[in-house]
Amino acid sequence: MRNTSSASFIGLDLGTSGCRAVVLNDSGTECASARIAMPPPLRLANGGVEQDPELWWQAARTVLKTLGETLCDHPPAAICVDATSATLLIVTPDGRPLGPALMYNDRRAVAAAARIERVAPADSPARGPGSSLAKLIALREGMVGTTRRLALHQADWIIGRLTGKFGHSDWNNALKLGYDAEHLCWPDWVRDLLPAGTVLPRVVAPGTPLGRIAPEVASEFGFPTTTQILAGTTDSTAAVIAAGAQHPGDAVTSLGSTLVVKIVAERPVSASQFGVYSHRFGEHWLVGGASNSGGSVLRQFFGDDEIADLSRVIDPDTPSGLNYYPLPGTGERFPRHEPGLESRLQTRPSDPVRFLHGLLEGIAAIEAEGYARLAELGAPRPTRVITVGGGAANPTWTRLRARMLGVEVIPAEHREAAFGAAWLALQAFDGSSL
Repeated sequence: MRNTSSASFIGLDLGTSGCRAVVLNDSGTECASARIAMPPPLRLANGGVEQDPELWWQAARTVLKTLGETLCDHPPAAICVDATSATLLIVTPDGRPLGPALMYNDRRAVAAAARIERVAPADSPARGPGSSLAKLIALREGMVGTTRRLALHQADWIIGRLTGKFGHSDWNNALKLGYDAEHLCWPDWVRDLLPAGTVLPRVVAPGTPLGRIAPEVASEFGFPTTTQILAGTTDSTAAVIAAGAQHPGDAVTSLGSTLVVKIVAERPVSASQFGVYSHRFGEHWLVGGASNSGGSVLRQFFGDDEIADLSRVIDPDTPSGLNYYPLPGTGERFPRHEPGLESRLQTRPSDPVRFLHGLLEGIAAIEAEGYARLAELGAPRPTRVITVGGGAANPTWTRLRARMLGVEVIPAEHREAAFGAAWLALQAFDGSSL
């Protein structure tokens, strides 16, 4: 372990609408942070969602320069970047973007996805028009010639801007590009799909040192030239690290606009029909699935203040007597694969307290069914559930969910993906990177 006395560790989180950084000292305590908004991605009528990568770099520069003015007594030892999964761009070997990046929710690569489905394993996360691989094929085939072109994710490219060297990715970001995280290699079927001249990134474990910060970048930010830049991860994985999940059976539920469940497992689990796949997570695996239910359903009927006020009157230890399956529209992906499933809210009582009770209980039932589905597929059952997202702040819902899940449910102490990236940087220097 190298001496980290008085050093700091920066986690940089790139989203679609903003950039945030969290700084930890050598004992793991947050000592600084910075944030800046970015213009939202451009949404096209054909299902495209694009963003200019230079917006990411300008936001990252602003945030890091802000930190440079406050960290004189705690010089950064390392920076780790997390960003949205399956956001992809094509660049020249020296990192110049060849057009906008296709964001994680861009769905235009339908023809490329059909080609992938003919050769990819049934449970590959690279299947579907939203995968990095489908976007890569679609983007590359729209370019003339066979000149070498490099595929990078959002975090990969920012890391390249920090080091001045492009071409690395990590286990988590590369998963939807077709990387085999179990055998740690690019499968032949992926390489066979790629147009001539396409270069895949070299994949390493999250937290792996990739080199020192470029001298001119260090000078701009006021950082020491010894600052190490580490391989990054996805935003969702960074959020799980921040929440404190470490051991098999540790589960993390995200109660945001949608309901996402993840659990640490000893073995990978995949089930493409449910959108279930596994990220390599240190010596373990992170298995997850996402329902269409969640906070977006609650907001169809109640505002945030109403939810807070009405929740105080609900008895979480008593069933509502309602049997809801709340969905924002038609269709469910997990824990049930039913594209035609309708939201089940037929009986609506006049009492708003009981109605909200039924909604909260219905989402909790989907959460419990989700963990049961993961266990059925081979994941462990939760030993505890850590909660992130807006719903984590509702104590009534927490008690209700604990009753239905049958395990301890606690709000995460740290919920920011940037905190998880910073923690990954600190742990990398302690020799225990994920």
